[in-house]
Amino acid sequence: MEDSYRFLANVLTGSPDRALDLSAGVGLVSLRLKKLGAEVLAIEDKKSSCRALQKTAESAGIKAACSLPWEIDAGQFDLATIRLEAERGNEWVHQQLLAAAKSLKPDGNLWISGSKKAGFTRYLQWSEELLGSKAKIFKQGDLRAATLTKKSTTGDAAAEPEFTIIRDNLRGHELSFYTLPGVFSATEIDPASKLLLKYLPRSLQGSRILDIGAGYGAISLPLAVEGASVTLLEQSLAAVKSAKASFASAGLEASIHHSDVDESLRANDYFDIVVTNPPFHVGGGIVLEVAEAFVAAAFNHLRPGGQFYLVANPFLKYERWMSDLFGNVQILHSGRYKVLQSSKP
Repeated sequence: MEDSYRFLANVLTGSPDRALDLSAGVGLVSLRLKKLGAEVLAIEDKKSSCRALQKTAESAGIKAACSLPWEIDAGQFDLATIRLEAERGNEWVHQQLLAAAKSLKPDGNLWISGSKKAGFTRYLQWSEELLGSKAKIFKQGDLRAATLTKKSTTGDAAAEPEFTIIRDNLRGHELSFYTLPGVFSATEIDPASKLLLKYLPRSLQGSRILDIGAGYGAISLPLAVEGASVTLLEQSLAAVKSAKASFASAGLEASIHHSDVDESLRANDYFDIVVTNPPFHVGGGIVLEVAEAFVAAAFNHLRPGGQFYLVANPFLKYERWMSDLFGNVQILHSGRYKVLQSSKP
């Protein structure tokens, strides 16, 4: 992932007055734009990246915002850059490109980067159709970057994406979930989350439940219907807005935080039950540090006697972390996914 940022920063040229870094990460490309003399706006929607980007921006005189791509004003920039986030799905990339096209002035330049193995050729074709020009392409191994000029105003009228509505029966409740592009499992409830719900207690009235990496609320919403007081922690801003829409549609309240793991909680916030379906992919690789942080957060925020439930793929050895912290772990289900449970002493 860092390689595509670095490659784009290395090939990027121009002398823009105002530049938009539309998927800034920690700010590698933003720093290059600043060096080219531009007034830079850098945006991210993932909370961990937002925090790192803000530190980069403060030290370099760059403006940074935690925002979704389609929230950017139209026609304000001479140049826009995107690291195409194929790992978040085609619709997310489509929205990135629409936002970039809309943000550019006529004859503004768009720079994109990505991997040949992750749909770059297809996304480049979309870019050329949207902007009405042919691209100049740069190559380094599987990495690709391209620059093209805005000659078409086709995308200028693009509206914010509408919510996709998922309807499903969970724990005997007919529920509707609202999802935006870029969220995990945006068109159907993840089967691992469905499985976890089957193993949670049935008597939840008045229970305080924490959902770490909550997404759009697939686990939390049915528990709130049953009378639980739910807190959701999620680092994707698109997922946070999706969760808020899901709860609002159901007429239910929840405490929903845009948060990197448990940073939004106070040290003395304790819960009866903590649940998680943790991510383990970053791009095309397996990264376990996030899940390890989730397990530690669960331990820190459970009351004595509280219960922690985790669902995962069977090859991920989370039992060791849970056993080390809690001193106990049970396998409640083993199959396509496994459900693990620990109690806090």
